[in-house]
Amino acid sequence: MKVAPPLNDDQIERLSELLDTRAVPFKGFNLEALDGYLTALALSPEAVPFEEWEPAVWGKPPRWADEDEARDIRALLATHAATAEQRVRYGDEDLPDALAPLLWLPENLDEHDDDELDVGRDWAMGFFTAVELREPAWEGWLNDNEWIEEIFDLLDRLASGEVVGEDPTQPGEPVTYKQRLEIIASLPGMLNDLHHHRIEALTPREPIRREATPERNEPCPCGSGKKYKKCCGATGNV
Repeated sequence: MKVAPPLNDDQIERLSELLDTRAVPFKGFNLEALDGYLTALALSPEAVPFEEWEPAVWGKPPRWADEDEARDIRALLATHAATAEQRVRYGDEDLPDALAPLLWLPENLDEHDDDELDVGRDWAMGFFTAVELREPAWEGWLNDNEWIEEIFDLLDRLASGEVVGEDPTQPGEPVTYKQRLEIIASLPGMLNDLHHHRIEALTPREPIRREATPERNEPCPCGSGKKYKKCCGATGNV
């Protein structure tokens, strides 16, 4: 199946401007939150159709100039959703630059140590908004897999800005700028792990077929010529 190429720079800029003017003022997403949202949808234990996930993007349904404009904008969203689906198939070492998560980062990472910068916050918030669309299914994964819960804990640190200790009633420790960068750097690997888990969980498995147990007085299937109860079936009566 042919995969649509990622949005180019001009298309990303257009989508970003649309979100800033038509979504953010109405409690919708900015570009970074949209990227996290679509990434979680690509990993969802259950598929979420476009008609269900698209309204949350805008907060309040926009009025487009005409059907052509509406169709073009839906195409932008669908293309970026397809990009998110491609992204999660790659790990830390082989992720193409064109598929990298869209997060705002300072230009000079090594020269910045401002712990008040909340890099990754909007992305993580968008991710968790998508999780809520299929929360029971995600809860099933979390309950059965501690490593998924650990990933969610890291994403929660980006979203909340704090590390919660053993006592959740006590204030958490603030997440430093360096810690945020470390979590962001590990995103591709974590997303790829979730992708592989999703594939395995959704892959049908052939049921194990068991031979029907013969009646007690039938010939034993081992070929001895004896009745089943006097041969292989006798072990069940011991």
